[in-house]
This record gives sequence, structure tokens and C-alpha cells, in this order.
Amino acid sequence: MGFHPEEVGGHSAPTPKRERKLSRVRAGTAHAALVLDGEDCLGWCQFGTPDELPRIKSRAAYEKGLTDLPDWRIACCFVGKGHRRQSVATAALAGALDLIARLGGGTVEGYPEAADAVPAGFLFNGALSTYEELGFTRSRQIGKHRWVVTRVVEPLGTDGHRGAASS
Repeated sequence: MGFHPEEVGGHSAPTPKRERKLSRVRAGTAHAALVLDGEDCLGWCQFGTPDELPRIKSRAAYEKGLTDLPDWRIACCFVGKGHRRQSVATAALAGALDLIARLGGGTVEGYPEAADAVPAGFLFNGALSTYEELGFTRSRQIGKHRWVVTRVVEPLGTDGHRGAASS
């Protein structure tokens, strides 16, 4: 919930956060790609529009170099302890990109950190190398180890392929 607008001054107790998140999911204003092993969630990649996810880390530095808002933001890429360094983050990010394509595609922005400089348990936005592996390019640096990265995702056509479907 930390990236959603209503989290500002929000409650710290988990129950109200779960209820607010569930409300957003039901309203279609919360998006994530989950990586599951059976019924166990190993990790996820949260994404949304800038209106859905206005709160990002390093915001002051981000706004200094802002020219245009992206269509989509990757706000959180989390992998649970015991599942790190097993390509879970890559699967979650790839899943988010596929979902974004199904939702019409567009410019996607992420805010990862250099994994060699930050302990894995604190890579809440994911590792820079994971984003680059999936075709993101560095736009600008907004923290000691944090970057703005971007990628254009083509929409998934009605025929299930990238780009517009042919008739």
C-alpha cells in the first residue's frame, strides 16, 4: 500500500492495509504479477498508472528531471526470503510486462537499484540488472544506487500477438 495515494498518513496496522488493498483489487486499481509455487506466493511485481501509484522512492530527485509521466510504473518488485537469486524477480517483472501489454501497453518506468550496492532484502523496487535483462534502458540516476529505467511495451492485439491484430 505504500505506493498508493491513500497511504499518506495511513495506518500501520496490517488489517486496514489488507482491507484497503483488497478494495483496490476489486475496483481494478491495483495490479500485480504474482509468482506462485502451488499456493505459495514467492514474489510479485506491482505496477499501475502514475495516478494509482503516485508515491515513489527518491521522489524529489525524480521530479527534478521529470519531463513526461510514463503510462505505467513498476512500483514494487519483491521476492520473499529463501527464494532470492532464483529468477523469481525476473519472472514477476516479465509477467507484469505481459499484463501491461494486455492492458494496452505504453511507456513503462521502473526505479531499481544496483544490486551490488544494496542488500537483497532492501531491493523493494528490484535490481537494475533484472530490468536491463528485460530490455529496460537507464534514463537517469535519482539516488546513490537508484535509477529511472524505461521501456516501451507494445500492446497485445486481439489475436494474442504484439501489435495490432490483422483482420
